Amino acid sequence: MNDYTKKQITEAVEIHKKTTAELQKNSIEIIAAAAEAIIKVLEQNGTIYLCGNGGSAADAQHIASEFVGRFRRERKALAAVALSTDTSILTSIANDYAYENVFARQVEALVREGDILWAFSTSGASASVTAAVRLAKEKGARVIAFTGQKNSELEKIADICFCADNKSTARSQEMHQLAYHIICDIVEYNFTEK
Repeated sequence: MNDYTKKQITEAVEIHKKTTAELQKNSIEIIAAAAEAIIKVLEQNGTIYLCGNGGSAADAQHIASEFVGRFRRERKALAAVALSTDTSILTSIANDYAYENVFARQVEALVREGDILWAFSTSGASASVTAAVRLAKEKGARVIAFTGQKNSELEKIADICFCADNKSTARSQEMHQLAYHIICDIVEYNFTEK
């Protein structure tokens, strides 16, 4: 192993450990609030819609699969839809309108008062995500945001925001995954027969 490789591995692990410690110190209440909001919506037969671009789109799909399928326990399927999965819808909206509308148009069609839009943007400024969030709020949905930069546009308009503030998008996304796995576990436990 060369020195560069060893340095990069060590540095990434150290930053990950530091960021995880910050999550544990500063974000337990936010994570709990997000889980409680999701439980309430699902108990009232609402739906969790999720959106994000790139790696955040993959996170949205990952969470939807945990809710509709299962995370760790057998229980009923939970209503969750990732707005990044239908390529025909995404490409037609991007082509006929603009890419900025790919999630907002779906929010217009699907999201109802009392639902949740769970929005991911590490920059907190993605135009397609913030457009969807604004429309969801107009329609009476609650918004959970996962960001990677403090005081972002998305953080300011969300009802609940988990910010994994880090210069590295990768480290922010790692904290997002840890936080949403915790949320999936808490939500699933609530719907598991005890």
